[in-house]
Amino acid sequence: MKRKVRSVNLELRTGGLALGVLLLAMGGVAFAEPSGDRPDMRHAWSVHDVNRPDPVKVTADEGKPPSDAIVLFDGTAESVAKNWCDKKGEPTKWKMEDGKFVCVPSSGPACTREKFADCQLHIEWMTPTGDDPGYGNSGVLLHDGAYEIQILDSYAIKPSQSPWKPANYADGQAGAVYGQNPCLVNPARKPGVWQSYDIVFHPPVWEGERLVDPGSFTVFFNGVLVQDHWPLEGTTTWCRRTKKWTRQKEGRLCLQDHGNPVPFRNIWIRRIPSRFANTTNGGPGVKAADVAELRHELAAQSLKFADAAKDPAEKYIRLWESFCYEPSSAVRKRIVPVEAECVKAVKSGALKDGEHRGALQRFVDMLVLGGWMEKGSELEKALK
Repeated sequence: MKRKVRSVNLELRTGGLALGVLLLAMGGVAFAEPSGDRPDMRHAWSVHDVNRPDPVKVTADEGKPPSDAIVLFDGTAESVAKNWCDKKGEPTKWKMEDGKFVCVPSSGPACTREKFADCQLHIEWMTPTGDDPGYGNSGVLLHDGAYEIQILDSYAIKPSQSPWKPANYADGQAGAVYGQNPCLVNPARKPGVWQSYDIVFHPPVWEGERLVDPGSFTVFFNGVLVQDHWPLEGTTTWCRRTKKWTRQKEGRLCLQDHGNPVPFRNIWIRRIPSRFANTTNGGPGVKAADVAELRHELAAQSLKFADAAKDPAEKYIRLWESFCYEPSSAVRKRIVPVEAECVKAVKSGALKDGEHRGALQRFVDMLVLGGWMEKGSELEKALK
């Protein structure tokens, strides 16, 4: 498949050495050094590669959902009508009460109208006060109820190994991956006080009949890490180890009706990329063919940058970039005369001592260390 490589404006980008030299001459402005360890079969990009696209900018103001979040419940009836339904897609019977989204016992789960795959979820909940024989039992259910993070009053746990121990068994307490993994610690607050989950969920990944990745949960409970990238052992259910995983790529978020009037507020979710979507630079989904294709495109881009460069030091770096993305005898031949120009610039003082000269020296040292360039070149000697 084809990938578009983001072009870089040579007049604006501060990663190139020549622009760094110009900025220093204008007032000593610092610049990013040329990139580090070179590409390989698992990494299309160099370390600190100036050609690598920057992350998409989002705003994350204190106390507000991130700008790319889908707000599922903000305390208004409109957000309930827009985002929530029952399992059949009909309007949910859960009620609005003083800005809270409250479970109506025996009405069934409240489910989102949209489906989600890999996601980050924020949700706040409260276990009811008073004589509640159900301990405020509920749950956050991902993938149409297949995987549950438990909600329960787990504030005042009474240690006991009695076979008649009440509902707070370890893998069924608040924050547990239900029936699979208890919390690392118990940061539960008492009933009547708002609590929060921040959940990162990765669904199972399949290639045909092969389970590539079982999926996982990371959970922060009241700001405390309680599930550390826990790999799922199948769907979560009462009393059974299923050893079965969902096959669909997406599923609805549901809030469990376990017969208790548990209230919720401030619910938002972000779609996040699958770790297996990155096929070109490390990670579990890397594919050698995709790495090679992107390196080919990057080599061509760097060659265009080299052709446009006026400064010999920048031309030298850009040519080496192209060669390291995709080794070529033609590019290697072009490096030789440009390297000679750089030697002259260093010896004549045109490339003066300072930050830019040190950066070029470290770039050359990196090439030598990585086995791309022979040790003892004239440029290496001149720089040292």
